[in-house]
Formats: sequence, structure tokens, C-alpha cells
Amino acid sequence: MASDLFEAPDYYQIDDLLQEEHILVRNATRDWVKKEVSPIIEDYAQKAEFPKHLIKGLAEVGAFGPYIPEEYGGAGLDQISYGLMMQEIERGDSGVRSTCSVQSSLVMYPIFAYGSEDQRKKYLPKLASGEFLGAFGLTEPNHGSNPSGMTTHYKDMGDHYLLNGAKMWISNAPFADIAVVWAKNEEGRIHGIIVERGMEGFTTPETHNKWSLRASATGELVFDNVKVPKENVLPGRSGLGAPLSCLDSARYGIAWGALGAAMDCYDTALRYAKERIQFGKPIASFQLQQKKLAEMITEITKGQLLVWRLGVLKNEGRATTAQISMAKRNSVEIALKIAREARQILGGMGITGDYSIMRHMMNLESVVTYEGTHDIHLLITGADITGIPAFQ
Repeated sequence: MASDLFEAPDYYQIDDLLQEEHILVRNATRDWVKKEVSPIIEDYAQKAEFPKHLIKGLAEVGAFGPYIPEEYGGAGLDQISYGLMMQEIERGDSGVRSTCSVQSSLVMYPIFAYGSEDQRKKYLPKLASGEFLGAFGLTEPNHGSNPSGMTTHYKDMGDHYLLNGAKMWISNAPFADIAVVWAKNEEGRIHGIIVERGMEGFTTPETHNKWSLRASATGELVFDNVKVPKENVLPGRSGLGAPLSCLDSARYGIAWGALGAAMDCYDTALRYAKERIQFGKPIASFQLQQKKLAEMITEITKGQLLVWRLGVLKNEGRATTAQISMAKRNSVEIALKIAREARQILGGMGITGDYSIMRHMMNLESVVTYEGTHDIHLLITGADITGIPAFQ
């Protein structure tokens, strides 16, 4: 089994911008990924199976709700620490990072931000410890980029609500203990509802035959006359802005995470280019390979500066949806390009499971689409700078 020899690129000494706590959190997560994720992830990706045994370790390193206050089981860290953790975990695998993003930003965050105190105390500590895993139900079979068109709905039955509808492309769905589901009430207003596994009529069929995020469990959330207690509705906020604010938090994590995948591909390609001999010398000595590598490190460095500044703004409560969209789109775009160029540097070896590059490339084909497609994020920036929405 190959050792994880990853060395993180830091061409502009960006570590100097980080606090001591940031570096400690980052290094602890990196060490855990090297020990627990890297040795097994290729096998799980080949099997298209989620490595459930990692859940305990993810909880122990604080990857579930790292910015949730300690009184609710979180680590009470800042947003830069959260970003660095997502960077290191996605350096290991995008699917494993997806599990953390969903748990933290799409399940724990809405319960913390919009839930009642009873809901916070009931669910957050168990989610933070990994005893519970959660899913986030927004996307529907006929409503992806236009979530306001959702048809999942609930009806007031007096002492409970009756929930009907379906969500798809849901990470963690097949084994989630709870799901934060977004549905319309009888007036058409969107609300968040906590649905628990075991409720009659609630099923979570798994999605198979994926070529991407193969080490992540994806499925559907199906609601057939599910009786939901009224106290399971999130009381703090309603309307489409509520789930979109959760997506902002998740997209922020992805902006850091995708850079982790890019760094891994770059480090692999650089190491290989120095060792691979052709025409009597390392291929790293050839101009075209140096061009590829130089462009990779340039884009990674620009991305690192972008997400670091975004993290500062996030800590200050000043990061906008449009700024987060720009960072998510940029990080995933450069990660995909770097993965493809890195694969070429490795030649035929680049398509094998002996190296991480092809797995990253396939995973990023999902990351470029979920949490807002590449094109939608471009239009969010366009609407922000022109004041004219192009998608309405």
C-alpha cells in the first residue's frame, strides 16, 4: 500500500496569514487524512462504497459542525479553521468532504441558526459526535437550479403535519438518521422540517451507477404521507432564503475543499515528473511539463489567497452570497483543469487507481455541479455586478 507523501504547496507563505490555532487544526486534520483516508479510499471508490468506519474519526477531529458552539457539541472554531479542515479532507476525497459539508453546513447549521432551543439540544450534540448523520433535502427531480419551484409540501392535520414529495441527489441519504427537508406549507411558504428515520412513509433509496463521488453515499428522500410532529418544523426562519443561507455555508467549505483536491493533483504530478525518466532525464526538465506545473501552482496560489480573504470576511460577518459563489466557482474550475493537466503528466499511469488524480477528476465533475452549478454561479456574479438577474 502506497504511503501518502503529500506536501502542501505554499508558494506565497500563506501560512504567515494564519493564526496558530488554524495551523494546529489544519495539521491535525492533515495527519488524520494521511493515516485514515489515503490508505483505504481508492479501494472504497472502486467498490462504490462509503467508508462508514471513518465517521467516528471525522467526529473526533471536529469535522462535524466545527464552528458550532461547544455547548451544542461543536468545536467552536472560526470559519478559516472550518475551511482548512474541508481543504484537508477533500485532499483525501471529495466524497468524504461532502459528508462533512452536509453534516455541518446543511444539517447542523440550519438547526443551530433556525431551530428551537429544544431542537438544538436534541440533535446537535448527536450530530457533532457522529451518533447521528444527517441529510439535506432541497433538490427535487424536476427542480434543481430553481428550488423555488419545489413541489414537496405538507398539510396541517391538527396535531401533526402530513408531508408528501421527493428529493434526489441527496448525500448521506441512504443511512441518514435525520433529514432537514425543505417543503411548502398550504400557503406556498417554504419551511424546514426535521424528518427522522423510522417515520412511516419515509424511505431513502440509494442512487447507484455513479462514476463520480463513488466513495460517497447518494440517494433519494421519499415522503409518502409522512406524519411529522409540529415541533419538528424549524421556527426561526422561512422562505427560500433559509435553505439558500445553508448553501452559502456549504459553498464556502467547497471553495476551500476543491483547492485541496487541486493541491493533491499538483503534488502528485510534481513528484511523478521529477521521478519519471524519458529521453535520459526527468520529464520535469522539459519545458511543456514545467509550463503545466507552473500554471498549476499559480492558480492554486491565487485560489488560496481568494479563500483566505473570504474566510476573513466570513469571520467578520461580511461575506456576501456573490463572493462565496465566485470562490466556489473559481476553486472548482481550477481544480478540474489541474486534475486534467496532472493526469496528462502521468500519462497512462494517471488513469489508474495507483494514483489519486483520476478519482479527483471524476469527483470534481460532481462538485462543479452541486451546491449551485458552474453556470449559475457565473450568473450570480453577473447579476451582482450589473444589477440585472439573467436567470429569472
